Amino acid sequence: MLEGFVPFPPEFAARYRAAGYWQDRPLADEFAEVFARFAERTALIDGERRYTYADIDRQSDNLALHLLALGLRPLDRVIPTLPNVAEFVILYFALQKIGAIPIAALVTHRFAEINQFTELSQASCCVYPQHAGDFAFGPMIERVQAAHPGMKLRLVLGEAGPGEHSLRALIETPAPLPRSALEAIRIDPMDPCIFQLSGGTTGIPKLIPRTNNDYAYNSKVAAQVAGVDAESVLLLVLPIAHNLPLACPGIQGFLFNGATVVLHANTRPAEMFALIQRHGVTHLKVVPALLIRLINDPSISQYDLSSVRQIQSGGQRMQPETRLRTRELFRNAFVQENFGMSEGLLMFVRPGDSEEALMETCGRPVCADDEVRLIDDEGREVPDGEVGELSCRGPYTLRGYYGVPDYNARQFTADGFYRSGDLMRKHVASGNYIVEGRKKDLINRGGEKISAEEVENLILMHPAVQNVACVPMPDAAMGEKMCAFVVPKAGQSLTLEALVAFLMTHEIAKFKLPERLELLPDFPVSTFGKVSKKALGEMVAAKLAQAA
Repeated sequence: MLEGFVPFPPEFAARYRAAGYWQDRPLADEFAEVFARFAERTALIDGERRYTYADIDRQSDNLALHLLALGLRPLDRVIPTLPNVAEFVILYFALQKIGAIPIAALVTHRFAEINQFTELSQASCCVYPQHAGDFAFGPMIERVQAAHPGMKLRLVLGEAGPGEHSLRALIETPAPLPRSALEAIRIDPMDPCIFQLSGGTTGIPKLIPRTNNDYAYNSKVAAQVAGVDAESVLLLVLPIAHNLPLACPGIQGFLFNGATVVLHANTRPAEMFALIQRHGVTHLKVVPALLIRLINDPSISQYDLSSVRQIQSGGQRMQPETRLRTRELFRNAFVQENFGMSEGLLMFVRPGDSEEALMETCGRPVCADDEVRLIDDEGREVPDGEVGELSCRGPYTLRGYYGVPDYNARQFTADGFYRSGDLMRKHVASGNYIVEGRKKDLINRGGEKISAEEVENLILMHPAVQNVACVPMPDAAMGEKMCAFVVPKAGQSLTLEALVAFLMTHEIAKFKLPERLELLPDFPVSTFGKVSKKALGEMVAAKLAQAA
């Protein structure tokens, strides 16, 4: 077993096996049957490139054998930071076949994040594109490797330079090992198959171990509730490594059912509409910010969108007005709001829910053995209809973050319930749940969770800053953006442009940058003497409302 990994307790593992949730098979074995069963069907479309299920199986086999020859072994950690391309999918299944563990990094991550992930996981391999826009990945990954000698392999999506291997060449060039090398590998289905990433309220994201058993069930049950069948076609434009696009039901859930996934690397509405029309897309995955952009794009009337049966929205709460407008423009589509966490628990609204439940709630758990408690600060369950912190456990919800026992002691109850930090109340009439906010100090920018503490710690390093507090501010498109409130040092001043330029020198992902700066002589404080972020949030919201 991987040191630092918290397994499911044996009595719960036995319960989940007996209920049929867990098949006690590695993902590689689960998908071996899928690839054989649907061999000639189209699994993946990436631009003009089409891949059958047999193509994915064959190419991931070949890549897996190359990775073995290069020294990767079961339980080795790998950081793929790739855009939405077919090579990601082939790499993902190749890693499953050798039992290596991908870490769900994003192509928007930069040195600060990749270096942290490497430190946390002791990763031995990184996979990256040559460029993302005008950013060159190679020099950045070289610096990560220099700081972490255990990072032995660098694979680039493109032509390999010194010290690199070409991912495409490894996929296409015959491997030096026989396929029997894969057959000899033994993978424990109780081991992690991927590390997803937490929102990181402490400034350092936590690694979320998802096991072979729980991640397969996660995708299967999500696909069932989302109405996925062999004729379904998913258009995927959200970042491919996120939990929702990958597994809820995502790529895994659609492929389990013999369906087709269309990959696209940007969210330009006209391009998405064209792909929907061209490929008869039945399912879309969006965050509300993206859906708002789609339904307000003037080109929407120029395309036939009648094939869309379902629009699955997650990441943040959708406003009823957005849902109503979506119904008008996607006339055949059911808008399925969901609440999901990379840590596990999934809630979906269902066809047949009341109009009030559809408009106001995020749904209910997808599994009968998802145990949900809404608790107060002392850990006591609150009465139905009252707001409490979501705590949960179940057959696909983690039992501990990787390698942080002290943090786990605070985040999990003695009986194994995960304290999520999300505030909810039960919609008594339907049994669904309503999101009411969060206890965590996070900004939710279009579904990307930003740790306020992480950005605050960097801003405090600026020579003109005496104190800082980062808070969410309302935004019609993104839901929330970040506003930095700064108390400057005596005689000093600061502009947003200068602050952003300073933060960019620390090489953080651009989505974490503040988009408004407010200077104050001092901060309002609570009755306990702490900075009142609630008052700061109200202050910036009032200013935005006045300006509007």
